[in-house]
Amino acid sequence: MLSFKYFCVAIVALLAVFSKQVMCAEITIKFSHIAPSESPKGLAAAHFKDLAEKLTKGKVRIELHPDGELFKDNEELEALQLNSVQMLAPTFSKFSALGIHSFEVFDLPYLFRNADDLHRITQGPIGRSLLGLLEPQGIVGLGFWDNGFKNISANKPVHLPSDMRNLRMRIQPSKVISTQMNDLGAIPFPMPVYDSYKYLNNGLLDGTETPPSLFYNLNLMKSQKYLTLTNHGYLGYVVIANKKFWDSLPAEIQVQLSTAINETTKYANSLALKKNQADLESIKNSGYTTVIELTDAEKKLWRDALLPVRQQMEGRIGKELINQISRQLPVQ
Repeated sequence: MLSFKYFCVAIVALLAVFSKQVMCAEITIKFSHIAPSESPKGLAAAHFKDLAEKLTKGKVRIELHPDGELFKDNEELEALQLNSVQMLAPTFSKFSALGIHSFEVFDLPYLFRNADDLHRITQGPIGRSLLGLLEPQGIVGLGFWDNGFKNISANKPVHLPSDMRNLRMRIQPSKVISTQMNDLGAIPFPMPVYDSYKYLNNGLLDGTETPPSLFYNLNLMKSQKYLTLTNHGYLGYVVIANKKFWDSLPAEIQVQLSTAINETTKYANSLALKKNQADLESIKNSGYTTVIELTDAEKKLWRDALLPVRQQMEGRIGKELINQISRQLPVQ
C-alpha cells in the first residue's frame, strides 16, 4: 500500500508538471521580411523581437528571417495567409495583389512634405481605417513603419524632370509609381529590390528610386554615379499578422504584442530618420556617388510635373481617400 501511495503521489506530481508545461508552452512567431538585417526594417524587427519577448516574459519567441531567406518578395503574402509565417512588414503596393489599392495612396508623389505630415495619417484615424481593410483577407494590420523619402539615382546628372526621359528605372511593382515614371518619360521596370543591384551593375538598368538608407544598404554607390535629392515619394511598411493565428492568442499576449508594436513603431520611425541622415552623409563621403541638391525652382518643376498623377490615380485609389488625406495636411 505504501508503494501504491508513493506511486499515486508521483503521478499527481507528474501531471502537475505536465499541466504547468502546457500552460507555459512557448508561442513561436516567424517574422519574415526581405530587407537586410542592418536596414531600418531589419533593425526595427530586431527591436520588436527583444521587446516582445521581454513583455511576454518569454512566453513568446520571435524568429526573425531577414533577406528573404524564407520567402521572396512575391511569395510573402501568400505565405502569411497560409500561416507559413505569422508576421510580415511588406510595402504598401503589395496589397494590390489582394485587390486592395487604397494603400497605394502612400505611393503618390509629393503628397507628404515630411514625416510629420505622414504620421498625421499613419498614426491617426485614416491609418487605422486602412489597416481595417485587411481583415477580410485574413490579415491583421498592426502598424506602419517608416523607411524614408525616395530620391532618384542614375548614371547621369538628373536636375530636371526632362532629364528622366528614356531612363530605364527599377521601381517597386506599383501602378502609381509606374505612372509617375511614364509621366516623366522614363521606362519603368518593376522588380524585387534585391535584384536591382545586379541589373544596375551590369547596365541593363539606368537608375532607381530609394531612400538614402536603402541606397546605402544595397551598396548602390558602386553602380550609380549620381543621386538627386528629389524626396518625391515615400517608402514604408505595414506590419501585419495572420488573423487566425492572432485571434488564437490569449488576450493578454495580444495586448503585450500590440504594446511591443506601438513602442517599436516609435523606435522604427525615429531610427529611419536618423539612419537616412547618416547614410546620406556616408554616400556623400563614399567617393563614388555625387549627391545633387535641387534648387527651389527645380523642386517646383518636379512637383508640377508629378502633380497630375494624383488625378490619374483617383479611380484606382479612391478620390475621397486622397481628398480626405489632403484635408488633414497643412496647405502646401
